[in-house]
Amino acid sequence: MNSNYSIRKLLKKRWLVVSVALILTGLGAAITGTLFKSGIKIVESWRITLLNDFSPWLVLPTIGAVGGILSGLMISKIAPAAGGSGVIQIMGYLRHKSIPMNLKVGLIKLLAGIIAIGSGFPLGPEGPSVQMGGSVAWQLGKWLKAPRAFRRVIVAAGGGAGIAAIFSAPIGGFIYAIEELLNSARPIILLIVVITTFSADALADVLQTMGFDPSGGVGFSRSLGFQLERTYTPQVHFLPIDFFYLIALGIVTGILAEGYSRFVLYMQKKGNILLGNKLVLKMGFCGLLLGSIYAYLPQEFYKTGELQKLIALGKADLNLALTAFIIVFITTGIAAASGAPGGLFYPMLTLGGAIGLTFGIWVEAITGHVPSTFIFAGMGAFIAGCSRTPITAMFLAFALTKDLLILKPILVASVSSYLIARIFNEESIYERQLNVRFKNIEHINNYEHY
Repeated sequence: MNSNYSIRKLLKKRWLVVSVALILTGLGAAITGTLFKSGIKIVESWRITLLNDFSPWLVLPTIGAVGGILSGLMISKIAPAAGGSGVIQIMGYLRHKSIPMNLKVGLIKLLAGIIAIGSGFPLGPEGPSVQMGGSVAWQLGKWLKAPRAFRRVIVAAGGGAGIAAIFSAPIGGFIYAIEELLNSARPIILLIVVITTFSADALADVLQTMGFDPSGGVGFSRSLGFQLERTYTPQVHFLPIDFFYLIALGIVTGILAEGYSRFVLYMQKKGNILLGNKLVLKMGFCGLLLGSIYAYLPQEFYKTGELQKLIALGKADLNLALTAFIIVFITTGIAAASGAPGGLFYPMLTLGGAIGLTFGIWVEAITGHVPSTFIFAGMGAFIAGCSRTPITAMFLAFALTKDLLILKPILVASVSSYLIARIFNEESIYERQLNVRFKNIEHINNYEHY
């Protein structure tokens, strides 16, 4: 109640300044998210170009190792708090842990993340974008000399804005900030978060159209205004029998998602036991190992985004879908164990899509029924099973199609996965990572190896 009162008091006295701060937070998240995606694409394209002239056995392990070392050096020497996914840093701050939150951390997260992910670490841009958005928000809150309660809210809103900017999912970012970061639904909190996340999404579209993001897609047309383009346009057929199939898909996905969470946590613990606080060595070795693994595989695996695209379009056969699940499952665990700056939502989408595609192929083979929603339902279900946020998962998967008809099947699978995963452990993968990271730790400076 005191926090709510202090925020209302601030808004009443300085509503214009606060409004500008929220929009600037959205702009900061949009800029950093757009630069992050663009930088990854540039480094990744350079790595792929080298494969035209040299053997994958030379290019992939070498760039992976060098990229890991460079990224690790930047983090360990300049901003240790920039290591890891980024989500648990924001969660730790909101749970009153001693987490450095400033623009230096956000900048190092940006540069180190571009180098690591572009060099072949199979992680996503959304985790760093959450931390970068939160860092920008924290800095604005400090300049505003806002009370601590407002700083916590705007940091969470900045984290949600990072999700919105990366996935073009303002609703997903909004729900994520409320469901995962704040656990609050007070009207004043909802207003602050919704302004920040939607402004981040809109401004990211403008930046993309201005040429800051070479990937193209959703954007702003000077003559027609905002143009909303769907990343994927599946044919949605939802029959009554699909309800039971989707529950079964959710059950299977929930079990696999919990297995994935435990594997990632196990790998992170093993990495800390074997190499301790030697972040540069960990990232260099993991980069070399990841490059060697991918050198064995076909070209579809060199770019995680292309692999996800093949799965989402349903162009992957059963063997490719199963191989993709196994490889992404293992390699993202290795990457996370290194402490590399990268998120897990993006690989979770790929893993869930592979499960959904595989499940759909089996249903078709056994029953003759051709499902059309299992791929995206699997994506949402896997995120829900790992993050314990079924509503966020639903809207992140929905953002890929922007088709309201697909919400129902995604929700059925996501809730089923969420309930099954909670049977094994009530805490999400991020809550467990947070507990491991800050166990017996009094200050972040004593934990620079992560």
